[in-house]
Amino acid sequence: MNRVPLLDAVGPDLLLRADDGSAMGMNLQRWLGHASPDDEGLLDRAVGPVLDVGCGPGRHVAALSARGVMAMGVDASPNAVQIATDNGVPVLRRSIFDALPGTGRWGTLLILDGSIGIGGDPKALLARGVELLHRRGRILVEAGPPGSGSRRLNARLEAGGKATPWFPWALVGLDAVGGLAQSAGLVVGETWEGDGRWFAGLNRI
Repeated sequence: MNRVPLLDAVGPDLLLRADDGSAMGMNLQRWLGHASPDDEGLLDRAVGPVLDVGCGPGRHVAALSARGVMAMGVDASPNAVQIATDNGVPVLRRSIFDALPGTGRWGTLLILDGSIGIGGDPKALLARGVELLHRRGRILVEAGPPGSGSRRLNARLEAGGKATPWFPWALVGLDAVGGLAQSAGLVVGETWEGDGRWFAGLNRI
């Protein structure tokens, strides 16, 4: 799977641009900040140990650690991992498809902030998640708005006149999560919305 580099100079105008010309602004304040009330509500559903997939600077891992929950992040971006490490957050610089500690023993996987798009193949990502989970584990995933379906695309990050190379990505709406989950050996246990964000809790079948 391709690794997605983060721009060296991250500015407030960071965009995720698709090869069809569409673009989406990235919420850097949320990404670089502390866990929000909506994040904290989601984390109430997490049972340790927790692995945060595509964790970025690690705000969810930091919030869980503050609660005394064992948690670790994994991200392929050296920039994101450096920020997390500088803040004392345990994050591995690695692809989710690489060998990882605790395989088969994680209680919860977090796939948030658009990370369901990693590799452009959400079915493969969820199947990999099942490999990592304990047999009673679950995945908490953030999706797009209901009715937006699922599509694969090529995308790149743009900011300050700079751009990353194109990489495979996917967009997944809440309505498409159920079918993808089932194909990976999961079932949707619950869905909810908070502050314009949509989430699903996926349980192993």
